[in-house]
Order: sequence, then C-alpha cells, then structure tokens
Amino acid sequence: MADLRLGPLLRYADGSSATVWVETSRPCLAEVRGGSGAGGESRTFQIAGHHYALIEVGGLTPGTAQPYEVLLDGATVWPLPDSPFPPSVIRTPAPDDTVRVAFGSCRWAAPPDGGHDPVGPDALDTLAARIAADPEGERPDVLLLLGDQVYADEVSEDTHRWLAARRDLSDPPGSQVADYEEYTHLYYESWLDPEVRWLLSTVPSCQIFDDHDVIDDWNTSASWLANMRATPWWQERLLSGLMSYWVHQHLGNLSPAELATDPLYAAVRHSPDGTDELRAFAARADADPASVRWSYRRDFGRVRLLMLDSRAARVLDEDSRAMIDPGTADWLRAQIEDGRGDYDHLLIGTSLPWLLPHLVHYAEAWDAALCRGGKGERWARFGERLRRAADLEHWAAFPDSFEALAETLREAGSGPGAPATVCVLSGDVHHAYVAEPSWPEGAGQPGARVVQLTCSPVHNSVPFHIRLGFRFGWSSPARALGRRLAGHGGVPRPGFNWRRTGGPWFGNQLMTLTLKGRSARLRLQQARPEKDGARLHTVMERELGG
Repeated sequence: MADLRLGPLLRYADGSSATVWVETSRPCLAEVRGGSGAGGESRTFQIAGHHYALIEVGGLTPGTAQPYEVLLDGATVWPLPDSPFPPSVIRTPAPDDTVRVAFGSCRWAAPPDGGHDPVGPDALDTLAARIAADPEGERPDVLLLLGDQVYADEVSEDTHRWLAARRDLSDPPGSQVADYEEYTHLYYESWLDPEVRWLLSTVPSCQIFDDHDVIDDWNTSASWLANMRATPWWQERLLSGLMSYWVHQHLGNLSPAELATDPLYAAVRHSPDGTDELRAFAARADADPASVRWSYRRDFGRVRLLMLDSRAARVLDEDSRAMIDPGTADWLRAQIEDGRGDYDHLLIGTSLPWLLPHLVHYAEAWDAALCRGGKGERWARFGERLRRAADLEHWAAFPDSFEALAETLREAGSGPGAPATVCVLSGDVHHAYVAEPSWPEGAGQPGARVVQLTCSPVHNSVPFHIRLGFRFGWSSPARALGRRLAGHGGVPRPGFNWRRTGGPWFGNQLMTLTLKGRSARLRLQQARPEKDGARLHTVMERELGG
C-alpha cells in the first residue's frame, strides 16, 4: 500500500474549487473526499524517484467549511490515526466575506534541542496551536510565505548528520545541500513538524522563494553568478533548487485553470518519469530567466495579490541592472490594470523590502553606483566586495527598478477605480516595520494609502549589532550620512520620500491584514514562550484604510 510521506497541503482555494498537494511512497491514485459530494482525484507523477499529486477538489459551496480526508488507492491516510488536531477543512469564501491575510518569511526549521529552541518559539507552530485550540475561531484565509521556506545553505544539526551519513562533507558544497534528494530532506524537516503539517493542511498558502531557498546572495550580481558557475557543484545545486521549488511550492500557487494549460505540468503528469522534462525546464530557466515567470496572481474576493519573483527574474548586467526583467514589469502593470475597479485592495508580495531605513537605502544605491564603475575600477571592485559581504541587494540596489516600482504603485493608487490600499508585503530582514511613501506636490499623490509592510522572521534570529543598525538607520543622522554616501557616488535623490510609521519590532512574528470592503486593519503578533507553551501576543494593531 502507498503511504503518505508529506502533506497534505491545502494550496489554492476559491468559492468552488481547491487544490491539495501530497507526496506518497509509491505510484498510486490520490483522492480527496469532503462532505456533500465534494472531492477529486489524481494519479501521482514521478520526479527523481519521488511521487507527488496535486488534487483538484470540486463540488465545493461558497461560504462553507468542509472537513476532508485523503485516500491513497482507496485507503484513508489522512487524518492521521490518533491525531491530536481537529479535522482539516477546506473553507470556501463567500463573495463578500472578510479576507484575512497572514504573512511572514524566513522559517529556519531546525527542531528544538532537548526542548530548548535557540531562536525562540516558531510563529507558525504557535499559530497552529491557537487555531487547533479554537477551530471555530478566527483564522487566516490565506498564509503568504514570502521566502526562505527552506535553508539550503544553513542546515540544522540533524540535517548535517544526515548529510554526513550520505556523502563526504569535505567535498563541496560541504554541509550545504547538493542535489534534489537533499532538498526533499529539507522539506521533510520543515513540513513534517506536526503543528506546521496540520496548519498547512487546513489554511491555504501562497509561496515564493528568496535566496536561502537556493543559496545566500542568490543572483546578487553578474560577477557573483560567474563565480558560482565556475564551481563544479553549482549547476546541480541550482537545477535541484528550481526543480524542488516547482514541485513543492510553485505548482500549488497556480489555479486549476492555469494548471490545465501549463505544458510542463501536462508533460510531467503524462510521463512515467517526469525528471528529464523538469530538469530541462530548470536548465532553460537558468540559461534564460526571462523565459520563465515565477510571479503569479491570486484574487480573494475584492483583494488582489500579485506575487513578484525578485530573485530569478533579475537582470544582472551592470549597465542594465533590474530587480525584475522587462517582461515581468509589463506583467505587473497589466495585472494591476486588468479589471481595475474590481478590487478594493492591492497586495504586492516581494520577498525583499522596497522601502528600507534611509541609511541602508543610500548605502545600497551608492554601492550600485560604485559597481557600475562611476568612480573607477578600484572603487568598482570594492563595491562588489561590499555588496556581497553586506547583502546590499534589495530594491535600493537596483535604482531604476526602485523608482519604476514607486511610479507603478503611485499610478495603481491613483485615478478612477483605484483601490483603498496598496500594500507591499515583504520579509527577509529578520524584523518587522511599517513605512509609508509620500510624493511631492505636482507628482500626483495617490488617493490610495500606499504602505510597505515588512514582517520577518517566522522562526530565526538577528544579531544584536544588526538590531542597533536597523534602529539607527531610520534616524536623522543616519539619513544625513546616507546622503553623504550618495553624493560621493553621484546618486540622485529618489523622486519621493518615505518615513517609518511603525517599528522596528524584533522576534518571531506574523502580520495579518484583515480586509473588508474598503477597510483594512493591520495586526502584528509575536510568538513568546509561556509556562504552558508559546502564545501569540499582539504588539501592534492599526487601521490602514476605510
């Protein structure tokens, strides 16, 4: 009999359909059964000796919550026997329902050592415990995981021991993951956590990669990429990272209609072994990143989410550096304009923050000018070393893209049919804050409220000196210092200003947007230890619109 190795993950869900992802131990027929005739089935497909299915569930009714079970070749494998958790459910929203969007990034999945967690309680574990204790209470309608779902370059002690038993760690890439099989181990470690496994089975999720899903500083610069391609292990690492991302994360981001027209998904499903097809796809994505679009759109009633790939879609040539390639930029604008007036809130998901502390912003823009050669070859070499050492590769390090995104968001929030809010959702920087832009008179201040909402980490830490740096980075002296750097590099001032309106907050945390009609409410909750287990504590709550 087939066993359930990983999952189920409830991924897409709308008013009438949903998708559920599973990994099984062998080829089989995977089935989801709900009440009132809801359900669906799919045969598994094979990648690198592993067997997966993405099951489309039909027959759902808007405004209901149906418990479901998973069967493999007719045998029930979920819920697990003697599970301490309530039944997993598929909630299908009604058209005018409140939409709750929880988001965060950077979840290092290392299990606690002897009950002690060195980076504090996991925010996802804590959220799961809260929902399980009150299954009829408030819960997110969707969970946005904004990058670093797995850490391919920073493994736990358990994974280090597993790798050492598999191969000689004195050979590159050492204790980092090397191939597809090792990537699957990272997903097992992360998604077999009992609380997280149940949470992802009952709350739909949207996901996007960031650098650690492949390697720290992924696609920082053309020089960095050339160095990596010269190593004997990089090609296998990258292809395995893209392949495992497509299987574990990307497929579930797509709607049933998109899946039905996806040629790679069709080829993989209809092949006895889809490894070669998927590997060829990953190789094309590496050779020509513009040939693949990892960005995607999801609509939740009158809330539109546009999730941007700000890693693989980069243009790295120093003379034309861009955070997203021209095709992705065109796609973004087209999705904003499509059905303009049909949505009340626009969410832009990008793993890397758009608006940073002013000192950090100017330092990144200055470094980008140095790397372009504006101060000569010696300064360019220094700039490249600094860029890699200090992770200077956010939107500010791509100045043209920074300004272009600002203009796109200003236009999105202006004119007839504009939404009430335009929210940029990000993670990466291991703390949380709120920042808001303002445009000068004559530039056209948008009618919508435009905000940068940054929330990270879900489960990680940040050194004390970095905390001090982020706090100082927003100050007036820091801004003046940043402008001195910008002046040295000949960097023009941005065409708009921004200010921090909340934070910084440090800890393992999640933000939640509650969206109803034209109103929007933001809440930040941190996971904190207590005698009887961790709890989510609200540390900030405010209105954003309405």
